[in-house]
Amino acid sequence: MARVTEHTAIHRTLSSASRTIVAQVWRVFAGRLRTGGSLGRYSVNQVMLKQARQPDLHRKNATQLEKMVAAGRLAARCLSWIVRQVTPGMTTDEIHELQMQFAREHGVTPAPLDYRGFPKSICTSLNEVVCHGIPGTRKLVEGDIIGVDVTLIVEGYHGDTATTVPVGDVAPEVMRLLERTLECQRRGIEAVRPGARIGDIGAAIQSTVEPDGYSVVRDFVGHGIGRRFHEPPEIPHYGKAGRGRRLLPGMTFTVEPMINAGTWETRILDDDWTAITADGSLSAQYEHTVAVTEDGVRVLTVQNETGAWEPPGRWSPAGWID
Repeated sequence: MARVTEHTAIHRTLSSASRTIVAQVWRVFAGRLRTGGSLGRYSVNQVMLKQARQPDLHRKNATQLEKMVAAGRLAARCLSWIVRQVTPGMTTDEIHELQMQFAREHGVTPAPLDYRGFPKSICTSLNEVVCHGIPGTRKLVEGDIIGVDVTLIVEGYHGDTATTVPVGDVAPEVMRLLERTLECQRRGIEAVRPGARIGDIGAAIQSTVEPDGYSVVRDFVGHGIGRRFHEPPEIPHYGKAGRGRRLLPGMTFTVEPMINAGTWETRILDDDWTAITADGSLSAQYEHTVAVTEDGVRVLTVQNETGAWEPPGRWSPAGWID
């Protein structure tokens, strides 16, 4: 497996930060106990958990959510505009140029550009590429599939969305992968509501695709988002219902399952960014940024006014019923 650096870990689990917080809190209170100090009415475990969890909430107020709605809607428009122009013969670098054009025309910033050294404004993931593909001179050919991942910064807030589309005509089994990946993303978002658990999202995704023989990538996860591109909580696309952090109104994060036709395992290329399937099988991904509301979920990276789910980039397979 190719080496993994910090640059390739932007969607990887953030649990090391939580472990660090717990370790720091433990050192403080262990020292207090050794010197005869008191923890008041809290047990060590209660204090550790209370302190470790607080930084992970990142709940947004009404004003912040409105800014995220604006960022998400513009990102949705951008993604839809770009994927309508995907055609055999164009290079992935031309997709980068389309992203740059859109950003200039709307006075916004493409978040991936120079993010931890990423060299382009957009991620383009071809065929066996799971995520973080770097645009270049590779020309699209009939039968390819390409993932296009857009993130814009609008007035300081991020909107993050992605789709996978066919290049011209593709084989029926390839279209089936796209259909099931899109469906599992929809069902994962349906599981989002106040009081639900993060594990409910992953369980919904797994139960949709694994019976069909597909696998859910474990190495990369969804993430909290707001003023920062990546923030807690992490959102695995696998899990058990009823497990994990409880979802609360004001939380904002991405749901972006990466589904492989073969093994779920991945490896990183020597550019330290591009993640591909370990067995060379095809991979597909669909992503939305969502907000937990008082009574359910609002999808932020859509063009409709209500925040109802729609296919990312407004692309879906012919005849697909949502």
